[in-house]
Amino acid sequence: MNEPVRILSDLHLGHKISRIAQVSALRPLIAEAGTVVFNGDTWQELARPFRERSVVMLDELKTLCVEEGVEAVFLPGNHDPGWPGPGWLELGGGRIVVTHGDALLYAGSPWKREILNANERVAELWQEHPTAENDVAERLLLARILARDLCSVEHPFGRSLIQRAWDAAMPPKRALRMLESWFTQGTAGARFCDRYFPQAEVLVIGHFHWPGSWQAERRRIINTGSFMDPFRAQWVEWKNGWLTRGHIDESRNLYRIGRTLDTWKF
Repeated sequence: MNEPVRILSDLHLGHKISRIAQVSALRPLIAEAGTVVFNGDTWQELARPFRERSVVMLDELKTLCVEEGVEAVFLPGNHDPGWPGPGWLELGGGRIVVTHGDALLYAGSPWKREILNANERVAELWQEHPTAENDVAERLLLARILARDLCSVEHPFGRSLIQRAWDAAMPPKRALRMLESWFTQGTAGARFCDRYFPQAEVLVIGHFHWPGSWQAERRRIINTGSFMDPFRAQWVEWKNGWLTRGHIDESRNLYRIGRTLDTWKF
């Protein structure tokens, strides 16, 4: 894997509330990387209303990476579980683990309407994969199965902040699950590493859309955010033993590497 390794997540290409209107706007964000890891929810594999446009944009993204001489690595998310491979990657000799993040939670995306009232089905799927408790490959496989089996059949109906807030808050139980997931993602990430990657010092995720960096016990949990409102996207980069996190500067026509927020030496 060529360095620098740049990590992005949750592009949601083709979704009507993704802020990425044109794939070409991502060129400055991809340029000069050796490898770009797209850490899940890159495209809308399961969402029928958006799939056709999403396929076109995904092809454009692959072409853009080729044009820039960048190796593209696609990890699965709950919106695009069909990518091949184990569902995670390791950097720095296993000290840094990158995975989408839905496997951190028992139900994957407990705020989804299709999951809120599907406790029995979630339990059945866990019973069908008993080794997922201790085997990370089986756990990531189960996350993909949950995503497909309980995929969204309803989608946000508007782009405005008010419409998005109403969609998130109804029913109220959905909003509570969402808030709980946001505020506990650091501890959830630490527990995930304790079980599956005890050697890891850093876990890089997306999924929750809330960008940030949290110290949980001896581990650093980093979320690179999302290209959907109301949150913003961030980048993480690995190069020559340095791990760096920063903002993404967004405009109508271009996305660029923004100011650095944190740097860690390994």
